[in-house]
Amino acid sequence: MANICRASRKDFRDAVVAARDAQEGWAGRSAFNRGQILYRMGEMLESRRPAFVSELADVAGYDRDEAEAEVDAAIDRLVWYAGWSDKFAQVFGSVNPVASSHFDFTVPEPTGVVAAFTPRQAPLLGLVSCMAPIIVSGNAAILIVENDAPTLALDLAEVLETSDLPGGVVNILTGQREELRGHVGGHRDVDAVLSVGASTEERTVLEEEGAESVTRMEFRPDRSPAEWRSEESASPYWIAPFVEFKTTWHPVGR
Repeated sequence: MANICRASRKDFRDAVVAARDAQEGWAGRSAFNRGQILYRMGEMLESRRPAFVSELADVAGYDRDEAEAEVDAAIDRLVWYAGWSDKFAQVFGSVNPVASSHFDFTVPEPTGVVAAFTPRQAPLLGLVSCMAPIIVSGNAAILIVENDAPTLALDLAEVLETSDLPGGVVNILTGQREELRGHVGGHRDVDAVLSVGASTEERTVLEEEGAESVTRMEFRPDRSPAEWRSEESASPYWIAPFVEFKTTWHPVGR
C-alpha cells in the first residue's frame, strides 16, 4: 500500500526544533482555545470516518464492527480531552494554607516538548489516547509510530493539518523504536518522554540516556484494542505527568 519512511536521528532533531518553536505559542493560548482546537480535531476525524474505518479493515485487519468502534472511540476521546482543557487546572491546582499574610497558589503548567513512543496496538485510538493528554495542557508532541498500520498515523496528520492546530505542535515520525530511543532519551531539548509498551531494554536505554539531562520519563503498558476503548484508557490523570506544578506567593493587601 505504501513505503513507510524510517525516521533518522536528523528527522527527530528537526522535529524537536519544530516542536520547541511551536510550544510557547501553543501554551500561550487560552485553555478554552486549545479545547476548541481539540474539538475541531474530533470533527475533522468524524468527517473522514468512512475512510478511517476502511483503512483499519484493509490495513490493520480489523473487522467492520471493530473498525467502526475504534474510529468512534477516537473521535469521542478527542472531544473528551477537549472538555478537560479548561478544567484540569482546577482539579490539580490548589490554594494552599500558609502561616503568613499571603495568598499561595499551586498551578499546573506545561512541561514543554514531549516525545512519545506510541502503542503498537490500536493504531488510531492508541495514538490519539497518547497525543491528546500531552497537548491539551500546552505541550508540543513528537509521536514516534511503529506498528503494523503506520499509514493511519500519516492520515491522522492530515486531520490535524485541517483542524486549526498550529504547525509544529504535533510532529509524527514513523520508524523503528530501537533506532531512535537512544537519540530521544539523551536529547537535551526534550523535557519528557512517554513510552507505551517499552521492553526492559528500551526502558533501560531511555532512563540511562535521560538521567544526565534529567528528562522526565513516563512508562505505560500497551493495551489491546478493546482495552484502549475502555473508560480506564482515558483519564485526567494522564495529563498530570506532562505538567509541572508552579507555586506563586502573593501578599494579602490591607
